Amino acid sequence: MTSTSPRHDLRSELETLTTEAFRPELADIDRLPTLDIARLMNGEDTSVPAAVAARLPEIAAAIDAVAERMARGGRLVYAGAGTAGRLGVLDASECPPTFDTRPGQVVGLIAGGPDALVTSVEGAEDSAELARADLDALALTADDAVVGVSASGRTPYAIGAVEHARARGALTIGLACNAGSMLAGAAEHGIEIVVGPELLTGSTRLKAGTAQKLVLNMISTITMIRLGKTYGNLMVDVRASNEKLRARSRRIVALATGADDPEIERALTATGGEVKHAILAILAGVDGPTAGRLLEESHGHLRAALAAAGD
Repeated sequence: MTSTSPRHDLRSELETLTTEAFRPELADIDRLPTLDIARLMNGEDTSVPAAVAARLPEIAAAIDAVAERMARGGRLVYAGAGTAGRLGVLDASECPPTFDTRPGQVVGLIAGGPDALVTSVEGAEDSAELARADLDALALTADDAVVGVSASGRTPYAIGAVEHARARGALTIGLACNAGSMLAGAAEHGIEIVVGPELLTGSTRLKAGTAQKLVLNMISTITMIRLGKTYGNLMVDVRASNEKLRARSRRIVALATGADDPEIERALTATGGEVKHAILAILAGVDGPTAGRLLEESHGHLRAALAAAGD
């Protein structure tokens, strides 16, 4: 009696995944002129937004659930391996300068730790135990939201993270690029963006990676809008940590208020450089401390603070 090896089982499993499908019509792509290959690749990429659009109701529901928990003080945690993990770390790392999130408020976990951002860490993606340990190190709570990210939807690290988080009572979201995935099935909110076979067989850093980045951008950005981190489409919680961002801060205050430069400088000085506070000070005609109090009472929502100032 013969037994099937784990390696053969995995090969058979990969052959069933849309993201791993071989496309015979592209078998001679390496013989094409560079411009033709670029046109093919660009044409492939144009299909990604439509695949994301087909799943917008699921994405919106997940975002509302994340925002509800973060409003209670919870955290947004991404967990993935390889490209998926790197995209989560990238999205998390851009939240502090863009939205002035607190340290650790948005977290990106990648199988194998920081070294895996630039090098392959052998076996890390196959370890559900490693995912559990990484989440335990965060002291996960029921107010947190964990997003497992995996193009195949079968990565043990991502599935393990979602299963462990759900057992801890946290909100769970599974983002995959294959239908009927284990990851989506394990999560409270399953999001499957089916982009089809890749230009290069199994290279899921391409269309699948683009789809994942689009969805992660939506999750973090719209959650921050719901949390009052913007005023209209202005990033009023931007952290001015360099000259470019300081210039952007002044421009945002100008766009929101129509004030001239001297008034903007006075408001920013009175509020310690806080853009949202400066806008409130100008529009409501209040001093810095009053702006701070109104925003605290309004849980950081500028429109609510403006309404309270007018009462």
